[in-house]
Amino acid sequence: MKKDFASLDRFDRRILHELQTNGRLPNSELAKRLNLSESTCLRRTQNLEQCGLIRGYVGLVDQTQAGYPDNVFVQITLASQQRAELEAFEVAVRDLPEVMECYTMTGEADFMLRVVARGAADYERIHRRHLTRLPGVDRVHSNFALRTVVKRTEVPVREP
Repeated sequence: MKKDFASLDRFDRRILHELQTNGRLPNSELAKRLNLSESTCLRRTQNLEQCGLIRGYVGLVDQTQAGYPDNVFVQITLASQQRAELEAFEVAVRDLPEVMECYTMTGEADFMLRVVARGAADYERIHRRHLTRLPGVDRVHSNFALRTVVKRTEVPVREP
């Protein structure tokens, strides 16, 4: 059951906002904040889950405290643009736990990755043992982030 984002009313949007801010918010508190009955609030939340707008609930771990203070943005260019090579790369990159995000790109690089590392030596290990050995890799271009300025987990839920 796919729900069109534009068809969401103000209550659905508020539910999405509140749960993105605090996914552990009890339904009773959420209902109170929205001035809805608990049963109505629960039904609406379940509908948002069933239609896929709410994909799940997670705890956000501080990556620095977990021992991964560095973000490295990695552009990867493959030797071939054949579908089989692209798919082989995508399957293999999913198995690297330090790769937090991977996007197919337009422009010079085929993929952009955000890799977490314990430092330069750790990234060098990841680069040498893993990234350069991924299927079809022709070129790897890496940039260390100096500091995070903005990092959001909340998707805007304003009126379209």
